[in-house]
Amino acid sequence: MTASVPSPEFSTGEARVGAWFIGARGSLATTAAVGLFALVRGATPPIGLTTATPAFDDVPLVDLGHIVVGGHDLYDLPLAVKAAGLAAGGMFPPALVEAVRSDLDSSDGNLRVVDTSGATQQEHIDAMAADIAAFRDRHDLRTVVVVDVSSTEPLPSDHPAFHSEEELRRALSDPDLRLLPPSSIAAAAAVAAGAAYAGFTPSAGLNLPVLRDRARAAGIPFAGQDGKTGETLLRTVLAPMFTARNLKVLSWAGTNLLGGGDGATLADPEAVRSKLVSKNRGLHSLVGDDVVAPLHIDNVPDLGDVKTAWDHINAVGFLGSRVTLQTTWSAYDSTLAAPLILDLVRVLALASAAGQSGAVAELGCFFKDPWGSTVHAFADQTAAYISWAQRTGVLVRLAEEVSAG
Repeated sequence: MTASVPSPEFSTGEARVGAWFIGARGSLATTAAVGLFALVRGATPPIGLTTATPAFDDVPLVDLGHIVVGGHDLYDLPLAVKAAGLAAGGMFPPALVEAVRSDLDSSDGNLRVVDTSGATQQEHIDAMAADIAAFRDRHDLRTVVVVDVSSTEPLPSDHPAFHSEEELRRALSDPDLRLLPPSSIAAAAAVAAGAAYAGFTPSAGLNLPVLRDRARAAGIPFAGQDGKTGETLLRTVLAPMFTARNLKVLSWAGTNLLGGGDGATLADPEAVRSKLVSKNRGLHSLVGDDVVAPLHIDNVPDLGDVKTAWDHINAVGFLGSRVTLQTTWSAYDSTLAAPLILDLVRVLALASAAGQSGAVAELGCFFKDPWGSTVHAFADQTAAYISWAQRTGVLVRLAEEVSAG
């Protein structure tokens, strides 16, 4: 069964949803915007969208044509210029950029440069939250989903240990303190604006207990952390196979080669530390803590936005025999991740419509280090995701029927 692409024409009376990207002019957010507009215009099929599969046919998701793009970034580069650069590097055809250029130009008006002029971090949060709220009100959106797709931050040497909401408030209002990293400022702004939140990077983001408590108290659904798109995705498919067949994995070594902005960012040994932690956590959960699992990420500038991952798995089989598996995964990482970003916008908007709050553990299939879940096996995660979406969809439809009288 082929999933249909929603028409770009829609009634102004129908609810719309905002997709607010942190890092809105980066490769991933730009690819997601190009993909969204190309889908709405019928210029590309919905390959890669999990929400475009038959399992979601009866789930009342927001139509792609009803999603409005906005976001924050540190820079002011027009989306069409960024998209043209990605197309020149082979990410997608240049003709696709031309097909959606007017949509990209229109979306530029919804993007805001991060305002860091405030004397305190609370003023910074307030300014970002005001941008999100103004976007919601200007476009008469039912809800906004904030997705952090910004560059990976170095892990702080010590996470700020706020023990109470009052302690957090005092710290954020002190002009001499800058305790929260930028990703957590953005997450706090999403909460202040009443927006759902997805942490698609391994940066701190909403991964602070006091910020999670604040989000739950505000009735906000959230999901994370660190998008699972390539090597880790393959690992969480293959590792359960070894476990199910009772084969003992001795070592699972991996090397990642990439260029582009991600390669440059992850060349910083502090920035790459958080990525390595999230990539290996699922593997150890699936095959045991005693597995030898060296993992490297190397910046190779001439590769551009193409990422290549090599894995070498060594296991012991029956009668002590040797079992070896080698895998190679090569793809444009942004085109793997972009449809998942659109999926997350749709399903977190669904969670909001159902009145859910807190970590949506059933969205763990999207992430390397899923919040609210210890399940890492991809097949199990996917089954939980589909079941959740179908159940939640029923609840939303019932609520709509009751509301309609």
